[in-house]
Order: sequence, then structure tokens, then C-alpha cells
Amino acid sequence: MSVLANVLGLFDGEYDDDGFRECSVTGLSIHRSAETYVKLFGLTAVIALVIGGIFAFNVAMTRWELVGLLPEDGYYTHLSMHAWNILIFWMVFMEIAILYVGGPIVLGRRLEATILAKAGWLVMIAGAIGVNYSIWTATDTGAQEAPLLTAYVPLEVSAEFYATAVVFLLGATIAALPFFITIWKEKRGDAAKTLPLVAFGAFITGIIAVEAILGGIAAFSYALAWRLGIIASVDAGIYRQLYWIVGHGSQQINLLAMITVWYFLTHVVGGAVVISEKVSRSAFILYLFFINLGAAHHLMVDPGVSAGWRIFNTSYAFYGAAFASMIHAFAIPAGLEAGRRRRGLGGGLFGWLTSAPWKNPVFSATIFSIILFGFAGGITGVLMGQMQLNMTWHNTFATVGHFHGTVAVGTTLAFIGLVFFVIKTMFRRDFVSGRLATIVPYFYAGAMGIVVLMMMYIGILYGVPRRISGVVRDIPGTEFSLSAAAPLMNIFGVFAVLAILGGVLFVVVAVGSLLFGDRIENGDGGGMLPDGGLQTDGGTSVHAADLRGTFGICLIFMATFVALYVLNWFLLTQLWSIGA
Repeated sequence: MSVLANVLGLFDGEYDDDGFRECSVTGLSIHRSAETYVKLFGLTAVIALVIGGIFAFNVAMTRWELVGLLPEDGYYTHLSMHAWNILIFWMVFMEIAILYVGGPIVLGRRLEATILAKAGWLVMIAGAIGVNYSIWTATDTGAQEAPLLTAYVPLEVSAEFYATAVVFLLGATIAALPFFITIWKEKRGDAAKTLPLVAFGAFITGIIAVEAILGGIAAFSYALAWRLGIIASVDAGIYRQLYWIVGHGSQQINLLAMITVWYFLTHVVGGAVVISEKVSRSAFILYLFFINLGAAHHLMVDPGVSAGWRIFNTSYAFYGAAFASMIHAFAIPAGLEAGRRRRGLGGGLFGWLTSAPWKNPVFSATIFSIILFGFAGGITGVLMGQMQLNMTWHNTFATVGHFHGTVAVGTTLAFIGLVFFVIKTMFRRDFVSGRLATIVPYFYAGAMGIVVLMMMYIGILYGVPRRISGVVRDIPGTEFSLSAAAPLMNIFGVFAVLAILGGVLFVVVAVGSLLFGDRIENGDGGGMLPDGGLQTDGGTSVHAADLRGTFGICLIFMATFVALYVLNWFLLTQLWSIGA
């Protein structure tokens, strides 16, 4: 791939004798080694997105029973391909790129141990190809069905699947090592020096990634030993607890990487400042200790865990992660408001926001990511993470709505913004069509936002299950009907098609820009710089800035949270009639 990319000029750049260049947008000193591997992992991630998107269409058109595209015996293969390529490969390849941005690029250092970066990428590629192959050929290799994301034992899943999943996770570990070495060398040079906030966020992301990966290696290796006959049996309860270290932990990597991207992009394209470094850092530290405990909500129906364990993990321990999210939910828009008000941009309650560069797809994708993740993914995550309310969400289509609210609109939109930013600032290419690039975040966020709402509505109010391809017309073997959900399924289907078209438009603009976009010369910001340049003016303390707009947004968010909280408890009371 790198040879072809060099032929196309995608890895070219003007560097000094030491291999550095100065970015005209961020002002950072970027070394060739870091930039090369950011491009490589980013391009690979987009390829995984394309593959996962193709299968997203097949899955959506099957769940939309008016179309019913796939037969029952082929549905799980396509669902597994969609899940692994979108939830794992698209995300993890992008997150390695984010580590390289947050580490060597932000710190102005070369990427250490590039041989490990290359080896990690090759091993990840081998693992990803192997996982895809083992899923696609599952019925041909003696496995009963494709493994889905969970690959629960004792279902008969091929040994090749478990082996290649472990290979991919080992590759991700290897690829992360150059980032940690870079951080170590930075701190060794000046132990008292504080890491920049973006680098600190990337560092915490890396730690949580290691935790998740080790859990995944343990789970899949345990199952692999059973499939190879090394051990006679596996304990399904132990496997599930091991698996959700990576199953849920991988989504927490997404969360922290996404928030790190929020801080970075709102600053460099929106002119945001950091309201309080210490407070934002404390939120990242809270994630370090509490965020993975949220995995407990996947085990609420398991008989092997006690009520005390469930209550502790879904209440007291979970509050630490929720509090951290509330800090970021205030700090990021507050930083944007303070930065723009200091520049004299926008008066009144929301003038600082309405005057923002909404035609810049990097900015709009980032802001839509913040809004939709907070309202669609964040609130619902807290609701379904409670032991009692989890009973109304567990294994329904609403659960699918929740993680599409976190991954499909939250993380993916943030990564779309980052890809557009990298195209302009690292590949040094102008958009092949500025108008289409501007449309992408609006199109995708609007369509996928409605898809998420329909999934939640269908799951909560009708109890439509998550993993059965055909349920609206009838459930085989019963007289129970979910046909009342059919109109909402039709809305879901239409907007799922539109959301996928939004993803196609993103890929067309991104790839078209790389291949046919005009070259951006050094010194030209490519339209990425915020109004008035990167540095804020005015000279006043950030704490003197008027933040009433952010307080207003937080009040709206809190009112929405309370309303949904009360509604979900009301719906819980409607599930069963107790007594005569």
C-alpha cells in the first residue's frame, strides 16, 4: 500500500534536513515518520469503513422487513462482517492514528521505533483479513454460524476466528508501543513538564486500550484453547466477563479518542481554549478508574453475578464515569464559547455558536458529534447502565440504537472531521468539491440521528429484539405479533439508506480529494484556521469570559436527561401488572 501511495504522491511532503515541517494550521512541528504512519493507519481505517458500510446496507435492508433482503441463514454472516469492520477495524486503525497525532505530532517529536509501527500495521492487517475470511467462510469450515462480535461460547465458532482475532489484538498492541515510547522519552527529558491536554488524553486512551486488548486476548485465547482441544471445556460465565473487558472496553477507547479529537479540533478550527486544564485532566483520570466498570450492564441478566456486584457497578462505580462525562460536556463547549467571545465573535446568548464556521466540514462534523453523542448516546448509556432500567433495554433494538448513538453518530462523525482535517493539513489536498464536503456532516448526522431514534423507539416501546432478522410480521412458534412496529420500521429503513448514502458521500469526497484534489502549498491554511488565527486575542483571562450560552446548553441537556429518566422509569412500571 505504501508503495502505491508514494506513486500517487500521497506520502510526499516538504521536510527539512531533520525530517520536520511546520504545519500552517496548527503551528506544530511535524516529523515525517509520525505523519507517514498517521496517513497509513487513517487510509486503512477508511478501507475498513467501506467494507463495513457495504454490509451495513445488507443488514439494514434485512431488518427493514418490507425489503427483507437476506435469508435467515445468511443474515448473521453479514451482521458479523458489518460489526467487526465498523466497530473494531474502522475504529482501532483510526485510534492508532490518533495516538500518533496526540503523541509525537502534538509534542513535536519523531515517531519512535517506526519498525514497531510498521510491524503492528502488518500484523493488524493480517488479523483483520483473517477475521473477515473466517466469518465469511464460517458455514464452510464446520462452524454453525458466523460468530457475531461476541462469539459467545459454547457456540461452535471456528478456531481460525479466535486465532486471527488474537492476532489483530496483538498487532494493535505492537502498533501502540511507539506512542508509549514517545511519551516515555518526552517525560524522561523533563519529568516535571506537563503533557499538553491532547497528549494527556491520548495517553489515557492508550492505557484503557491496553486494558481492553488484554481482556480480549484472554477471552479469545481461552476460547481458542477449547476449540483446539487443549482444554476440555470452557466456563461460559468466565468467558463473558473476560469478553466484555474488550467488548465494552473497545467502545471506551472510542469514547476517549473521540473526546481527545473534540478538544483538538474545536481548538484548531473553532478557536476554542481550555477553561481549566486541571479539571479536564481530572475527568480523563476518572475515566481511567471508572469507565470500564460500565461493562457491567452487559451482564445484568447473568445468573453468575450477585445483586450486590450489579448494584455497585451500575450505580456507585458508574457515577465516576458519568461525572467525568459531565465535566467534558461542559468544558468543551465552554472552551469554544470563551475562545470565540475573546475574539469578539458573536454576541447575545448563542451568537458565538451561530457565527462559527459551520461551512467547514471539520467543524460541523465535530460539533454534530458532540451534540448527538451527548443527547443520543451519552444519556441512553447512563439509563441502560442502571440495573432496573436495563431490563427494558437488554437485547432489544434499543440497545442497537444506543451504540449507534455512540459509535455511528458520535465517534464516526468525530473521525470524519479528523479525516477531512488530515486531508487538508497532512495530505495537503484541497477538497475535490467544497460544497459536497460541507454537505457530508449535515447529511450523515441528520439521517443517522433519525435511525438511532427509531431503533430506540422500536426497542423500548415494542420490545423488538436486536439479533433476529425478521420479527415484525410474527415470531415463529407463537401468536405474538409486533406488527404495530412496522410503520416505524419503514421510517428506520428509509433513513438507514440515507445514512449509508451519507457515508458513501464521505468516502467519495475523501478518496476523490486524495486522488484529484488540488495541491495545497505550504503556508496556506487551506481554510482550516479559525477566525482571527489560531491564537486568541484580547489579553483577558479566560475565566473572565461570559459563558451564559454554555450554561443554557447544559440546562437544556439536563432537562432532557431528567425527562428521559422519568419516562424510562414510567415505562418500566408498564412492563408487568403485579397483583390481581
